[in-house]
Amino acid sequence: MKEITYDERRELPTIKRAEESIQKKFHKQLFSPFAKACKTYQLIEDGDHIAVCMSGGKDSMLMAKLFQEIRRHRQKEFDLTFLVMDPGYNRENRALIESNAKALGIPITIFESTIFDAVDVIEKNPCYLCARMRRGYLYSKAKELGCNKIALGHHYDDVIETILMGMIHGAQIQTMMPKLHSTNFEGMELIRPLYLVREADICAWRDYNGLRFLQCACHFTETCSTCNEDGTTSSKRLETKKLIAELKKTNPYIESNIFRSVENVNLDTIIEYKKDGVRHHFLDEY
Repeated sequence: MKEITYDERRELPTIKRAEESIQKKFHKQLFSPFAKACKTYQLIEDGDHIAVCMSGGKDSMLMAKLFQEIRRHRQKEFDLTFLVMDPGYNRENRALIESNAKALGIPITIFESTIFDAVDVIEKNPCYLCARMRRGYLYSKAKELGCNKIALGHHYDDVIETILMGMIHGAQIQTMMPKLHSTNFEGMELIRPLYLVREADICAWRDYNGLRFLQCACHFTETCSTCNEDGTTSSKRLETKKLIAELKKTNPYIESNIFRSVENVNLDTIIEYKKDGVRHHFLDEY
């Protein structure tokens, strides 16, 4: 079947061309790994009410569309609430989120918080604090709305970068889990359905459809890796992203090897490990 031209695509309503591109051109790159993650890690169950948490960026916007698509398949019966927290966006950024959601046919629920004001006076690790506060607000609002899960838009590249960052900067082996039980909100879970989706494919979908999404919109954008991809930032995540790209030049399997490394942990060759906060040493059973 002949692919339509760029000019022909532009004539289609945004929602139609975005959904058709997920169903056809990007089905293998986007929907298939999304559905695989949901099945492999049992992220969606019958009776779930999932709060799809949307920051207005490319990842969460695509995640919302993929949730709409997978619900059409009706393999599981579940409800969705597309939740947007406004942590203090300026008028232009909030308007961009609202206009994109409307154009893409995503019925968002918006609530306000004062997170940006709270972290604006923090000098050390403001982004870490902001992320923690965001998650707390999202859990609280989602539970208030009757949800039992929140979905975040972390993708495959986030996962492998986290693994490598933990080793290099944190002296630990850990990963970003595909799902987690909340420790502070009983009965709530966090899921990451983009776990197997590559960032480059998300960008390709965005650009193919001529979409413009919100990037980091806080007061600290000069140190945000998603906003300064020209190398002007000292972000540890961006450094790690560049390191992986450099290693890939000589090892094309570097990304999958990093990902699979935390699936192939051999405890017989580990000096020490932690389980439920308790340390275990190999000499205990030697």
